Amino acid sequence: MTVFIILCALLALAVLLLAPGHASKAARAPFEGVYFAHRGLHTPDRSVPENSAEAFRRAVAAGYGVELDVHLTADRQVVVFHDDTLDRVCGVSGRVEDRTLAELRALSLCGTEERIPLFSEVLEILGKTPVVVELKTGGQNRELCEKTYALLREYDAVACIESFDPTIVRWFRKNAPELLRGQLATEQAGYLDSGKSPLVAAILSNTLLNVLARPQFIAYHIGKRPLPVRFAELLGAMKVGWTAHSSADEAGLDAVIFEFYRP
Repeated sequence: MTVFIILCALLALAVLLLAPGHASKAARAPFEGVYFAHRGLHTPDRSVPENSAEAFRRAVAAGYGVELDVHLTADRQVVVFHDDTLDRVCGVSGRVEDRTLAELRALSLCGTEERIPLFSEVLEILGKTPVVVELKTGGQNRELCEKTYALLREYDAVACIESFDPTIVRWFRKNAPELLRGQLATEQAGYLDSGKSPLVAAILSNTLLNVLARPQFIAYHIGKRPLPVRFAELLGAMKVGWTAHSSADEAGLDAVIFEFYRP
């Protein structure tokens, strides 16, 4: 009897920590079975840069959904850009959130004529194309959430949101429950490589903070998913994978975030 009680208590704890939020069929429908071009339909040679207006136009023309990333600038504009820093894509040092929009506009994306777009400009390009919006952690998370949500409503976008930061996902749970929300996650090594402690890496890679955000989908790095993530999916979380690089990566997923091939 004691063993049975302990097992029941452990199961209850697992459900408490890992259970996803409920999403109606109507909320899931625009995103299930959809292929989302990772940062737009950009090219390996970077002649069409990631998160550029041209990459998004190409994705729309090809009939794909889009995944993109948003940051706040120093003057509180919402822009589409992936990295926290400008080095890799723009060839200059510094952080996105420390530059004004005008300063960012002066920079080239990957040496092309493309510039860092405003989120509003991208939403105009996308129209009713389904979009997965990743909110990046920064110094003004709440303001980023508020302004991102306001723009999604203004443009009546067919959108869901995701973040590696459970507190960002939680903001949308509390303030925009009608939007489908997802928890981004990867294996422990990915968190360790980014400077997280082993404990934090273990918590985040196993999505043990679902209790805060109750994500309705889990977007996990392509590969083997840990038991807690599979348990959350068993309890109803949509299964999203990133980043697929061939059709072999698509198996068993409810939605696919892909790049450098055409599903």
